[in-house]
Amino acid sequence: MARASVFGISDGLVSNVSLIIGFAGAGADASIVRLAGLAGAIAGGTSMAAGEWISISAQNELVMRELDVERREHTQNAAAETAELAAMYEGHGMTRQIALDAANDVMRQPEAALVVHAREELGVDPNELGSPWSAAGLSLVCFLVGALLPVIPWFIGSGDSATVASILIGVAAAALVGLMIGKFAERRLWWSAARQVLILLVACGVTYLVGNALGVSVS
Repeated sequence: MARASVFGISDGLVSNVSLIIGFAGAGADASIVRLAGLAGAIAGGTSMAAGEWISISAQNELVMRELDVERREHTQNAAAETAELAAMYEGHGMTRQIALDAANDVMRQPEAALVVHAREELGVDPNELGSPWSAAGLSLVCFLVGALLPVIPWFIGSGDSATVASILIGVAAAALVGLMIGKFAERRLWWSAARQVLILLVACGVTYLVGNALGVSVS
């Protein structure tokens, strides 16, 4: 969940600060930039939350389908399933006889056997499936946190000062996110922070140039 939080904040930050800077580059009035920032935060957060809900729900449905298939196989073809489980144990280093004995012991408990097969074959624990609603809620909140940070200067200022402030807030937040990503991934912290800041600056630069090139002042 911690990793999902960090990446949610990162997505919200990069997407919305670049959106804001794009509008600023077009010479939009502060009220328009605020509206764009808020709309981008809400739209992006909602989209990400929906995507997480669909993703986790679909994954859980696929796992449950596979479990139903395994449950039928355990009932209709128990010998083959036992042999399959024994082969898995052998692959983990057990001798043939010990693997067969362990497989037979497990298969005497249908639900326990189902869990073991799910872990070995599918790489998931059916007792620890993620909650679609929790994932969606966490994604929404984290995206909004990242997306709303660069909007703050536009509630108290405008023009170049607000633009610079948004970029500085974005850089600071991106560096912090990069440090957290580096910590989770056990990589060089300074490189993770620099990479995250570079991504944000490139995104801001591109959208600013696009907005400025269009030469449209939305006011």
